[in-house]
Amino acid sequence: MKRRYAEACTSALLALGLAACAGGPAPRPQPPAPPVQKAAPVSAPSPGKAEQRYQEALALLKNGQRKPAQELLLALTREHPELSGPWTTLGITQAQGKQRDAAIASFTRAVAANPRNAAAHNWLGSLHRESGNFAAAEQAYLKALAAQPDYAAAHLNLAILYDVSLKRPQQALSYYRSYQQFKGGENLIVSAWIKELEAAQPPPVSVAGVQP
Repeated sequence: MKRRYAEACTSALLALGLAACAGGPAPRPQPPAPPVQKAAPVSAPSPGKAEQRYQEALALLKNGQRKPAQELLLALTREHPELSGPWTTLGITQAQGKQRDAAIASFTRAVAANPRNAAAHNWLGSLHRESGNFAAAEQAYLKALAAQPDYAAAHLNLAILYDVSLKRPQQALSYYRSYQQFKGGENLIVSAWIKELEAAQPPPVSVAGVQP
């Protein structure tokens, strides 16, 4: 069954109640999407003026003032390119503003500054998948899980990538099951996908006419 879905993206902004993007996949007919999972914290600016300005940018975003927030974040990344948090938040604003190439560049800088920034890796995976670069998407999701093995959203995104885009059902099954494990409760939509993939698996091969 072909599925239309939206990636379950996450970010440090979730703590502020700002949804990064539509969460989870939706099959036909479209049921409620799975909730977005929260990622591990990303590095914020060090104490001092930079931290104060970073918090100002987050407050602007919370109030829906994306343009001034983005300008402040751009200034912060120029002055403190070694900090992962501003790059991540800037990338999110760019992704939400349909600036895919700029967002990819920002998230790439974010993970260079902090390779364990699982949220930025997950966003990179989503953006690469949207652009059709499935190999890069796979690597980004795997890096997100290497940084945070219990990151449910990355398990789900990788499962969907294997299932829908790469046609690798065995690997998709594994990550769908991991998603259910780490999500903290069964998702009935994903359970249906698991059953669908299990039913499509070939029967076990008998040896010398003896069924296993």
